[in-house]
Amino acid sequence: MKHAAVAILTVLIMGCSAPAADEKAADEKAPDHFTVNFDTSRGPVAIEVNRADAPVGADRFYTLVKNHYFDGARFFRVVPGFVVQFGLAGDPAVIKKWDVPIQDETPKTSNVRGTLTFAASSMPNSRTTQMFINLGDNPRLDGLGFAPIGKVVGGMENADQIYSGDGENPQQDQIQAQGNAYLAKEFPNLDYIKSARIVQ
Repeated sequence: MKHAAVAILTVLIMGCSAPAADEKAADEKAPDHFTVNFDTSRGPVAIEVNRADAPVGADRFYTLVKNHYFDGARFFRVVPGFVVQFGLAGDPAVIKKWDVPIQDETPKTSNVRGTLTFAASSMPNSRTTQMFINLGDNPRLDGLGFAPIGKVVGGMENADQIYSGDGENPQQDQIQAQGNAYLAKEFPNLDYIKSARIVQ
């Protein structure tokens, strides 16, 4: 069973040309190397991705960022010294549209502090949109199949300061059903991603 740090995920597609509910989202091929700047409520966090480390995950992350999927998303699960987790959009309809699992990948790098990794359930090929930043060295996740796709290259001090007072209390099924409306009412102190953009 995969570590409790990573919970069941869901995925979506968003933007002006979002597909119908019965259509599958198609990921773009990401560049070999790219950087994403997260503007968070705690300050900027820059993440560098090397596609060769986890091509399937890199392509999904690249596509989600290009579609502004993470804008407004809360950091809903924070375990100090372990992980800070995010990746459920503020709009439940957007979450549903991106509920498209991607294939597992064998880790080529370790889940050390600062690495960005897709969350997954204990089921095979269950990665979708949920991700976590490792706040500490977590090599035990390597053996469980969690493949890092990138690493924080700036602003790790801001990631460390993301609000952790609610721990693991926000319920993912409620986020999926109600989005940010649920979190704003029940957990108003959560930090969030203002925007996520690919550096040109």
